[in-house]
Amino acid sequence: MMNTRKGTSRIRPTGRFEIDRWGVHFLLGVLCTTFLTSGGCGYMVGAPYAPEVRTVAVPIFENNSSRRGIEVQLTEAVQKEIQARTPFHLANEPYADTRLIGRIVQVNKRVLGQTGFDDPRELQVSLAVEIKWEDTRNSRVIAESHVPFAAEATHLSAEASFAPEIGQSLATANQTMVDDMARQIVNKMETPW
Repeated sequence: MMNTRKGTSRIRPTGRFEIDRWGVHFLLGVLCTTFLTSGGCGYMVGAPYAPEVRTVAVPIFENNSSRRGIEVQLTEAVQKEIQARTPFHLANEPYADTRLIGRIVQVNKRVLGQTGFDDPRELQVSLAVEIKWEDTRNSRVIAESHVPFAAEATHLSAEASFAPEIGQSLATANQTMVDDMARQIVNKMETPW
């Protein structure tokens, strides 16, 4: 026997499950209550980016390390990350609302383990970067990260390990490290809450 009381669900002979209008009102009430009560729990509605910023200029990062070419690779990764994750558009410097300036402070490669013949078994590459994001309209600094003098205490650093013995290369480790650094830089562009 089928239940036909108001406010309940029922199954039709076709095998489809239906919720009548009282069930729909109940579900909407539960959803609204959930959204209203979760407002004070640290959740944010909308994008975590400043609405007054529309465009960003990202000039090629300065490179103070001995490894050449990584500044172009990092700049391209940051630009792609901005386009993929933020509402900001890339623009040339004179026309941009803001400018993201970066400086590669240090790039290191060190051996983590060796074979019995002193060949490197596992290596690690690391990257330390300083950034400054400024508003070009009023010269106000929006976000900034500096590397302290002690190399062990860097604010923005990324590293990747690779093992040539099993076919991994410095190129793939560099790309992993650069992509991680680009994510960290774009995370600094989020509005603090």
